[in-house]
Formats: sequence, structure tokens, C-alpha cells
Amino acid sequence: MIYLGIVFLVLLVLGAPVAFAIGISGFLFFLMSDVMPTSIGVQKIASVSQSFPLLAVPFFVFAGHLMNESGITERLFRFSKVAVSWMSGGLAQVSIILSTLMGGVSGSAVADAAMEARILGPTMIENGYSRGYSAAVIALSSLITATIPPSLGLILYGYVGNVSIGRLFLAGIVPGLLMMVFLMCAAYLVAKKRNYVDRDAKRPDMRTFFHALYEAKWALAFPVLLVVAIRGGVFTPSEVGSFAVVYALVIGFVVHGDLTLDKVWRAATHAVQDIGMIMLIILFSGMIGFAIIFEQVPQSIAAALLVGMSSPVAIVATILLMLFIAGLFVESTVLVLLLTPIFVPIVKQVGFDPVHFGILMMTIVTLGSMTPPVGVAMYTVCSLINCRIEDYVRESAPFLAAIIALVLLLLFVPELVLFLPNLVF
Repeated sequence: MIYLGIVFLVLLVLGAPVAFAIGISGFLFFLMSDVMPTSIGVQKIASVSQSFPLLAVPFFVFAGHLMNESGITERLFRFSKVAVSWMSGGLAQVSIILSTLMGGVSGSAVADAAMEARILGPTMIENGYSRGYSAAVIALSSLITATIPPSLGLILYGYVGNVSIGRLFLAGIVPGLLMMVFLMCAAYLVAKKRNYVDRDAKRPDMRTFFHALYEAKWALAFPVLLVVAIRGGVFTPSEVGSFAVVYALVIGFVVHGDLTLDKVWRAATHAVQDIGMIMLIILFSGMIGFAIIFEQVPQSIAAALLVGMSSPVAIVATILLMLFIAGLFVESTVLVLLLTPIFVPIVKQVGFDPVHFGILMMTIVTLGSMTPPVGVAMYTVCSLINCRIEDYVRESAPFLAAIIALVLLLLFVPELVLFLPNLVF
């Protein structure tokens, strides 16, 4: 297993696509194994592709692109701007609110960050916000999509770790809302100190607020309908993905009237590109997952962790620290697929709820997309608004502190994560 990890890291350093780095490493395991024929590796790729729960991923990706084309994003932006743009750092608050609302639409942190950088980035800079502050707010607020349903990461975690996706969706709601509050407080404190106030912004009257809320009602209802449909037994988590596509088409064509066949084709084109990349990683990860279990890696790591520690919280905190370090160098989807089979058995063994751990894990590994040296969301936002990386790193400190404080709170107060799933299920 050691050489497998070395080959994987070397390929990443050489710039090989992540999917091929995983695939080549996996095939090497079977080629060099004395007891495992190479045909088993091919069978593992095929078996992963036959998974019914995995259908949720392409459906939700397509639904997210359809909703972006159907005017839902624009209505969410207008509602967010009416609700909070009058505050200190108003546009930063709009970014955070919009990330929370878009989490229930896009399910992707990088997609959310890129969209907001295009919409909000230039306006924030025009209003006197520094580029570093603007980039930090936009990139780090997209972390909220890691837990707000329908998070693609939670779907993959539930699939790989054999954890209820319905419970994960419910468990992510409160942490997502708390992250919104923590980040808004951090943005407010910095903006208040620097006097970041938006020109022409004023507190909305009730009529204006509720009009904007009414305009965005179909977008706001979407995550609620997902959870209700899963809990009510109307759809499985996989079937609710297809419902999301139908919902987006109906809202776009019938309700808003903004969707056209050309826009559907454009959404399908973007979705196929995203799905192809994600599914290739997932399929090749099937070989690595089998190798990890065959070599009894979870048992070995569990034995090493349990030697000096008896507290489940201390063990999980150690795992989260390992995940954070790994997330600095490896993309979150890859970490979920490769490390979930290792760590879920360990947390179960020490009596830690796997749903609770899933929320913490997704928050930590997704954070790697917003931090150097290989943060995809960070580089995306900085390139779109022409921000230097060193400015971004300096300005992101208050937001990183808020996120770490929240993770510690969720770790030590599990009821914040488990309250809703335990209540509903």
C-alpha cells in the first residue's frame, strides 16, 4: 500500500489528471499483487458503475446547471441583496447569504464561488472593498455548500461509507446555517473596522423584503422539498435527484418562463463535462477502495490511533487534523472517496456517530479548496477578480478562525448536528 500512495502523489506532482493518478495507482496494486488478478480491478470499476445510489450525483449536477439557467440564481441574488446589503460590509453579507441559498441549488463549492466571483466581485471592488477581502469572503463562504443539502460530497460520503444520505442531508442544515452566522459575524467585524458601507444601500421596508422573498420562493422551497420527499418516503435519495431535474425544468419553463431549449442544451453540456470528470474519479476509486479494505488499512490505523487515546472526541479530532493536512494537497472529492472507507469503521468502533463525523469531515476536506497550495476555489476566485494570492491569504485569516471555531463547537456539541436527524428519523 505504501508504493501505491507514493505513485499517486508522484503522479499528482507531475500534473497528471486526478482520475488517471487514481486509476494508474489502482492498477499497479493489482499488477504487483501475487494473490489478486488484474481482472478483479476491472470488475471493481464495473461494479461501482452499477450503483443505484450513485445516480443522485449526475442528476443533482444537471439540476444545478438547469437552475442556474432558469433564473433561480438571479432571484436568489436579488433577495440576498434586499435582505442584507444595508449592513456594514453589505455585499460581503450578500455573498454569504447567497452561498447559503445556492448550497441548496448547486451543491458544489467551486461552482458557487465562481458564480459569485463573476456577479459580486467587480461590484465589491467598485464599492471600495479590498480585492483580498472580496476574494476571501466569496471563496470561504462557498464552504457552506459542503453541508447544506443537496451537497454532492455528502452523497458520496453516504454512498462510500454506507451511511444514510437522508440523515446526512438533515444533519447538514444546522451546521450550514451556523456557518452562515459565524462568517457573517467575521465579515461584519472587519467591514465595521474598515468602514465598508455600500453606496445607496438602505434598510428595506417590509413590503420590499417580502416581495423579494416571494420572487425567490421556488428556489427557497427546493431544499425543503428534498428533505420532506426523502423523509416522507416519496423518493429515495437517488430518485430525488431526478425529481430535482424535473423541478428545475418545470420552474424554468412554466413558472419563470426564462428557460429555453438552447439554455437546456447549454446546461446539459456543462453538466456532462462535470459528470464525466466526477464519475471517472469515482469509478477508478473503486479499485483503491477495494485495495484499502483488502490490505486492512482501517484496522492498522485504528490500532495506531487507539494505542494512546481512549476519548472518541480526541480520536476524531486527530482524524480531522489529518484530513485538514491532506485537504491542503488533494481535492475534496478524492479524499472522500479514498479516506471514507478508512475512517468510518474507526469512528464507528470508538462509538462516534458516522453522520456526525460525515458533517465534520466534509467541512474540513472542502476547506482545502479555499486554502493554499492547491485550493481550486481560491485560485478560481482570485483569477476572476484579479487578486494576488498573498492578499487573499492575509485577508482570509478572520474567516478561517470563524470556521475553525465552528468545527470545534460542532465536535464538542454533537446535538447541534444530530438534533434534526434524530428528531425526524
